[in-house]
Amino acid sequence: MIRTLVAAAALATTALGAHASGATYALDPTHTFVTFEIGHFGTSTNRGRFDKKAGSAQFDRAAKAGKLEVTIDTTSINTGVTPFDKHLQSKDFFNVAEHPTAKFVADKLTFSGDKVTEVPGQLTLLGKTAPVTLKATNFNCYDNPMLKREVCGGDFETTIQRSQFGMDWGLKMGFPDNVRLVVQVEAIKQQ
Repeated sequence: MIRTLVAAAALATTALGAHASGATYALDPTHTFVTFEIGHFGTSTNRGRFDKKAGSAQFDRAAKAGKLEVTIDTTSINTGVTPFDKHLQSKDFFNVAEHPTAKFVADKLTFSGDKVTEVPGQLTLLGKTAPVTLKATNFNCYDNPMLKREVCGGDFETTIQRSQFGMDWGLKMGFPDNVRLVVQVEAIKQQ
């Protein structure tokens, strides 16, 4: 659940950071990481990520407008602990057999000057859709010397309530409802 949100957030962030008017940007999977954090009985923090994600964005900096669509492969959840990954893939959490993907869609961006500061959108997880806003903690565009193209991106984060999407396993045992999503994202301008 958290990973899906983080992945969605990462894709949204990457697409938002473009310089050129009306340009299309594609998520760079090698520089995009969607991670999640959730407390474990007030003692430590469980962390994980989604290894597979894809997305694109339309971005017009001059008009301060843009659109974003990101798809996350929830079967690619990775905590580094195989039994935990299997439990997260089960019906208790992401139910990947019935919902192998999650999606984040945004049709506007919030700016301060020429920098994207927020990406308000809709996250669909486990067949349920709810509003989610990704807040930028860092944002930049640059000309990538190896790709010879503009790349934009940054660090974004949000906190969601997993129960809002029907993911309520463990709540009665003391597992938290809030999940922090952290998205490091870069997107490449398409020619």
